[in-house]
Amino acid sequence: MENSNEITTNIINTINTIFENLFSSIDNNLYEILDDLIFVNKDILSDKYFDKLFGTSTANGILLIANSLLIGFLLYYAAKFMMSNFTYSKIENPTRFIFKCIIFGICMNSSFFIIEQLLDFNFNICSLIKGLGEDLFNKNICFSELINEINQNLSIKETNIDIFTLDGLIKGTLTISLLNLVFSYSLRYVLIKIFVLLAPFAFLSLTLENTSYFFKSWFRSLFSLLVTQIFVAIVLILLFSMDYAKGNLINKFIYIGGIYALIKANSIVRQLFRRHINKCSITNN
Repeated sequence: MENSNEITTNIINTINTIFENLFSSIDNNLYEILDDLIFVNKDILSDKYFDKLFGTSTANGILLIANSLLIGFLLYYAAKFMMSNFTYSKIENPTRFIFKCIIFGICMNSSFFIIEQLLDFNFNICSLIKGLGEDLFNKNICFSELINEINQNLSIKETNIDIFTLDGLIKGTLTISLLNLVFSYSLRYVLIKIFVLLAPFAFLSLTLENTSYFFKSWFRSLFSLLVTQIFVAIVLILLFSMDYAKGNLINKFIYIGGIYALIKANSIVRQLFRRHINKCSITNN
């Protein structure tokens, strides 16, 4: 009987040790990179390989393809305009089309600069929100600071974790949720760079009425990805504003709810933005 209890104790200690090492590794390595993944600015474009891929001039990279397509759009319109004289079909006014090609052609070739300013503007809004929280709470509004404060105030430590207790289960849930958070915002980080690469084609699509829908879809998707970090900044301030009293079980679960809100932030913002667009479309109709 004693041997059985000793074996059981050893198994439990081994499992707890494994989870302690796992949680400690995640705590020490992931939290600090979350801020860089979530609060992106124009530095996301500061990559020499990305610059080459996007194009440093109209003669290389994505910009070369976009400008080639612009010439193709001009030839397409010219052919369509000639055919309209025989088919008597309605076609866009030539002056209006040429004007659109000039304006959106300039925007297309300046899209890298436009996106830089958009990213910088969005980051500055997040900085203002976080700065407000820093003034109110005298704390650095970031993930590493938040996790340290929560772990201390809720008596959740990186070591001596018993995974078979409620606190151990909560710690495991928090760690797995934050790991999921890293994966989610890593995907968002990559998607932002993809939409930046698509920027020249989005502006180009505005030259033709048949392709203008691409710009709307592109802008809606990029806008929702960028606004997400504003939503995250607000949630962070909310989490910092809470009084995490020791032994308060409600606050522990509220904190889990806050982390879950951060995980769902992308879909929440996307749904809100989609509903707003749909309401505007119904109103216009």
